[in-house]
Amino acid sequence: MDIFDILTLIGGLSLFLFGMSIMGQALERRAGGRLRLLLEKLTKSKPAGFLTGLCVTAVIQSSSAATVMVVGFVNSGLMTLKQAISVIMGANVGTTVTAWVLSLAGIDGSSLLVKLLKPASFTPLLALAGIILYMFCKDAKKKDTGTILLGFATLMFGMETMSGAVAGLRDIPAFGQLFLLFQNPLPGVLAGALLTAIIQSSSASVGILQALAATGQVTYGAAVPIIMGQNIGTCVTAMLSSAGANKNAKRAALVHLLFNLIGTAACLLAFCLLRTLARPALLGEAASLPGIAAAHSIFNILCTALMLPLSGVLERLVTMLIPDAKEPEAFAKLDERLLATPPFALERSRQVAADMAGTAAAALKEALACLNGITPKLAASVRAKEEKTDRYEDILGTYLVNLSARPLSEADSMEAAKLLKMIGDFERIADHAVNLLESAEELQSKRIKLTKAAAGELATLSAAIQDIVSLTLTAFLENDLTAAAKVEPLEQVVDDLKEQLRTRHIRRLQKGACTLDAGFAWFDLLTDLERTADHCSNIAACVSDAAHDTLNLHQSLRQTRQNSEEFQKLYQEYTQKYALP
Repeated sequence: MDIFDILTLIGGLSLFLFGMSIMGQALERRAGGRLRLLLEKLTKSKPAGFLTGLCVTAVIQSSSAATVMVVGFVNSGLMTLKQAISVIMGANVGTTVTAWVLSLAGIDGSSLLVKLLKPASFTPLLALAGIILYMFCKDAKKKDTGTILLGFATLMFGMETMSGAVAGLRDIPAFGQLFLLFQNPLPGVLAGALLTAIIQSSSASVGILQALAATGQVTYGAAVPIIMGQNIGTCVTAMLSSAGANKNAKRAALVHLLFNLIGTAACLLAFCLLRTLARPALLGEAASLPGIAAAHSIFNILCTALMLPLSGVLERLVTMLIPDAKEPEAFAKLDERLLATPPFALERSRQVAADMAGTAAAALKEALACLNGITPKLAASVRAKEEKTDRYEDILGTYLVNLSARPLSEADSMEAAKLLKMIGDFERIADHAVNLLESAEELQSKRIKLTKAAAGELATLSAAIQDIVSLTLTAFLENDLTAAAKVEPLEQVVDDLKEQLRTRHIRRLQKGACTLDAGFAWFDLLTDLERTADHCSNIAACVSDAAHDTLNLHQSLRQTRQNSEEFQKLYQEYTQKYALP
């Protein structure tokens, strides 16, 4: 083996790791929505959680990525620690799928069927199909499918390149002597753990072991301890991802580590006893690619069979090792780790946006109550909610911008854009709530009392505003197009009311029935209420636009008004409902 073989090995390893990475990312995008539904429906029991972890990991081809995903879910409140434990165990079994796929390269035989099963035969066809889908299809899903095929072809080509590069090692006695060191299980476990910790993927490290096994110099006695160590090394990624997370997320990462440490220790003890007492001849034989895949699967299944019934004990153990803080933890913010899984990050963004919408609506409701009488507690609550919506906008807006930079499906990209547009309107509604509060405080501090007529008019307009905010909240939270369609005609009624109230107040000023100071406060109130309705209209239009795969707000508003029959019917109903006395 010369310097050129080493360069070829490096190139093959690079292609292998790159292919595995892009294939996993594309699979994740392609199945993102289904993964979210799977997570929501199938984590209520231990077996269901185990199957969820197995399926998700088999799809994205990485137990490290799946476990990091779980840590993010726990940190964000999407999953409990109890649910996470069984999912993590399932992920360890799901990761063995990759080794079985890679073992196809080791199939021997001269029949047509066997030749067709060898990667060298079907990989070029997959690459051709992949490049056609990727380059000539505009549909995002088809492009992702093409990327999956190209990624798989790349990793298989990298695997074959590595195998070819190390083929010369079979004739070098020193290489065989190196693997004799791993007949002692402890160095083998350490080597497997170190390799996997460096490349951050147990699937990839098993693939490298399979490439080395193709030389015929790796025995089962050396391979099995290395496989055991790989399960420990893969924990590094999850442990790093839990840095800065909440306590439950740290516990989920620790569960992953303890699960693999305890499982490896138990299986290693059984392996040593078997080797010492039974001395099976198989351990001295050269390991094949399917044999390594089988050893990898058997080891992970045995670990899971041992630890799954003890998941409750694991939960209590990690809770004891990482105890609850004396003070309650802060509200779980949007987790940066979830950005690696855009569909889940988007789902969390929806939940946070829903909290923000409820906070803004509550602030406005309290501000309207202040118009009838202010209390210090009520005023403080309005200001606190407005400050909270400001924080929501900063945190959620930044998060959505970062999320939008990730590869997203067309539907997810539309949803992210919709949320980005909406959160600004919710924040402005809370701002207008504070403005209403300040106008009420001004009236109170200056001891200005509205006339009976003005108070009745304000009550009518306030009722219309409460109605439009309620409709907007329903439209957003439930994606209710019927509620969204009612917002625009009601907003037009609010505009009409504002102009009528301005005109009526000017007449009262001219007659001397109202003071100039009251007039300034009155106009401020009308402006804030009318602009609140405008923001509601913007939000409802976004809901409607997203349902029709466009975010052209002005076009949506024009179409709503052009739909004269329905619009006019609703407009007349609201005009009668909020007619001034």
